[in-house]
Amino acid sequence: MKYHLLCTLLVPATLFLSGCEKPSDPAAAQSDVTPEEAQAIAKEAYLYGFPMVMNYKTMWNYAVDKDNPEYKGPFNEVSCEARLFTPEDKAVITPNADTPYCMFWMDLRAEPLVLSVPKMEGARYYSFQLIDLYTHNFAYVGNLTTGNEAGHYLLAGPGWDGEKPEGITDVIRSETDVIFNVTRTQLFGPDDLEKVQTIQGQYKLEPLSAFLGEEAPAASAKPDFPEWVESSQFDERFLLYLDFIMDLLEKPGQGEDALWQDLARLGVGPGKTFRLDALPDETVQALKAGVKEGFAEIEAFIGSNASDPLASGKFFGTRKFLNESARENFGLDRPDMLRSAGAQAGLYGNSAKEAIYPTYFTDTDDAPLDASKHSYTLTFPKGTLPPVKAFWSLTMYDGKTQLFIENPLERYLLSSEMMDQFKQEEDGSLVLHIGKNSPGNDLESNWLPAPKGPFYMTMRLYGPENDALEGRWSPPRATKSE
Repeated sequence: MKYHLLCTLLVPATLFLSGCEKPSDPAAAQSDVTPEEAQAIAKEAYLYGFPMVMNYKTMWNYAVDKDNPEYKGPFNEVSCEARLFTPEDKAVITPNADTPYCMFWMDLRAEPLVLSVPKMEGARYYSFQLIDLYTHNFAYVGNLTTGNEAGHYLLAGPGWDGEKPEGITDVIRSETDVIFNVTRTQLFGPDDLEKVQTIQGQYKLEPLSAFLGEEAPAASAKPDFPEWVESSQFDERFLLYLDFIMDLLEKPGQGEDALWQDLARLGVGPGKTFRLDALPDETVQALKAGVKEGFAEIEAFIGSNASDPLASGKFFGTRKFLNESARENFGLDRPDMLRSAGAQAGLYGNSAKEAIYPTYFTDTDDAPLDASKHSYTLTFPKGTLPPVKAFWSLTMYDGKTQLFIENPLERYLLSSEMMDQFKQEEDGSLVLHIGKNSPGNDLESNWLPAPKGPFYMTMRLYGPENDALEGRWSPPRATKSE
């Protein structure tokens, strides 16, 4: 079992599900690593490993720590929640009120799992976003990718070499044995909540052996999950979690051999025993500096792309897509920065073909949006509504809390599902009104209530058409109306 410094310095002896035992040989690092080399390794490792460590945080909270308020259930069990979010929901910033979630972790080491989905009514969007340990969106099941018919999808890890069994619609392979899922099921409004719950109840996950009615293989050994310590993702302690994740990966992925060899010199990786207290103080300080340098580069990269309305679509996707995006969009040899920027800006963002998220922080004068000073409008001239295969929405968030706001209509978004309610102009354009005060009874259907202060808005385009993906369509700017 790997021994982690967390066992002695940071948390109680119950760190692992099976306990902590000090190994017979505590020496963790090679003595030939200079502080300069350690800093350089730490920086590159941080850009590579930050999204994986943030992924581990979710794993710990959702599937391992049963006492965690965010705990959803054990591995390999579907966990869904069908409810309407309100301003009282404060656990998740920039919440989504369009698509109630199912979120669950899966362990494919012993055998594949079979994900079964029901036939979906044609007008309702749904998707299963499948995410590996790297945070690649390696596949989707849903009406934009696999269609609306019922199906049974075999989810297999890298070590499974079987043939597609009878009754299986398709085989979906992951390059990692541990994967995460985010399921979104479109909600048409408060009266639709019971229907969404019924649909979620038909999502099913079972081992392949159970699906085939065969004897189950021996269970895989339970990993020694290191207890999550908040803020560890921002300093040299992140290496403790990366060490654990590399154990689960077992071998480097495409283009990662040199970095894994460098990390092994620090005692990080499969077969190693990483110990911060086994390193000289100057090496620890070098690791700290390397992490700080890496995080600063992530923040700078996000800032330099903040004005790009299509940025989110460039940060999320398969390994192949991110390799191409890194080269073609940013001139980078590796996709590590894209995965890290995505994790910092919004972990588990959809791949662009599934959804993009243009976000409003400023108006046409590049001034921050502030409803204590102004009201605003968004105008879609005739024929310029967001081009989507599924639906679009515009959601309001308080600029300080990043949550929904209390308002007399209990309305937190406007969407394409409300087109029959919107009042359109004589020329066929659609004008949305944003402000703390109602624009009047005749325009209240088009009103998105704002707080009495700073705010921002996120537009969500599910199933964006090529015009949106390739920049031929752009969202209208927010214009001061008074």
